[in-house]
Amino acid sequence: MPPLSPLRRNIALFALALGGFGIGVTEFATMGLLPDIARDLLPGFEAAPDVGIARAGALITAYALGVVVGAPTFAVLAARMSQTKLAFWLLGLFIVGTVASACMPSFGSLAAFRFIAALPHGAYFGVASLLAARIMGPGKQGRGVALALSGLTVANVVGVPLATWLGQVAGWRAAYALVAGIFAVTLLLALVFLPRYPGNPERSPLKELSALANFRTWLMIAVGSIGFGGFFAVYSYIAEVTTRETGLAESTVPWVLACLGLGMTLGNLIGGWATDVDAVKTITIGFSGFILSLVAYSMFAWHPIGLIASVFMLGITSSALIPSIQARLIRISDKAALLGAAVNHAAFNVGNSLGAWLGGLVIAGGFGYLAPGWVGAGLGVLGLLLALVSVWVQRRDRARSIDTVGIPIRGFSLDD
Repeated sequence: MPPLSPLRRNIALFALALGGFGIGVTEFATMGLLPDIARDLLPGFEAAPDVGIARAGALITAYALGVVVGAPTFAVLAARMSQTKLAFWLLGLFIVGTVASACMPSFGSLAAFRFIAALPHGAYFGVASLLAARIMGPGKQGRGVALALSGLTVANVVGVPLATWLGQVAGWRAAYALVAGIFAVTLLLALVFLPRYPGNPERSPLKELSALANFRTWLMIAVGSIGFGGFFAVYSYIAEVTTRETGLAESTVPWVLACLGLGMTLGNLIGGWATDVDAVKTITIGFSGFILSLVAYSMFAWHPIGLIASVFMLGITSSALIPSIQARLIRISDKAALLGAAVNHAAFNVGNSLGAWLGGLVIAGGFGYLAPGWVGAGLGVLGLLLALVSVWVQRRDRARSIDTVGIPIRGFSLDD
């Protein structure tokens, strides 16, 4: 394939990031619009809003489960497919699922189509990460992952607040219509500018599944699933914290989300660079800051300044972790890179489901809207412990391998 022109290269990378932008809006705007959706589709909301919000959290769970199911399914079934063509098909499915979400008349049917709309989520981020790294060139895996994820973080600065505002003003269905338009533009740009990389006929579903035979893969999946549950325990109910705990007007919710998005955008840039330097240190240091941010949120988010400061730090620390965890999973997965990249987002959405569920439980139990922050801090501690276990297992396995061939145990990289 001839080298890409700078213009085509930049637009191709922009298209990949724009797809992530659309995913960020469709996933996170739902969290900001939970009160509006519950008020519209759940009878009795006004009489018992806490119970209604907890029930509406099922939409977040449904989306998360769709990611969990879709990520490995697409990665395995598309083992031989061109990564470029896979991106096209995934974007098409996003459009169909999001348009249908905007049209559903009942809560049950909306939950069903949120599940369907989520199916391409993990596989898209997986294939977009691999395509971005391929376009950018060797030695830039972390930055390629960060670029693919940049749309997700920028969505929290611009897209999610805009969609939340639009949903509050014109109805929550309008927010999903906006997302469908974003995916349509992404597909058009991708069709025109993405390079056509051929598929690999030597790959097979069984070879992709081989990554799941590696215990270290499952450890990193657990790190993402449990550790990131803490983020979603907070994010899922941030609209209610803003209005009910902090006492701010509903119109300030998009601004709080924008502040979180600014932190996520900055954290993504830091995480992409730091991952190419040392992925393991990025994970361990990142988790420590993530836990402290959740504790600060739980203690100080009742005050407007405490809310803004803590969500900004939560955005930085959580987003800095994502490129490092994904790059590590890709490396551990070896030849099953697409599956490794995709299951990372499945893991995060297990955390999405887990965090939303546990957060809803403590809210419904009468502990208040800040209580999910403490739940999140606990999940973050478990994620850090699992990350340390993963490092220990890798050191142990590397030491055994080196001992076998009689080479001194020193100077190896934990990022391999």
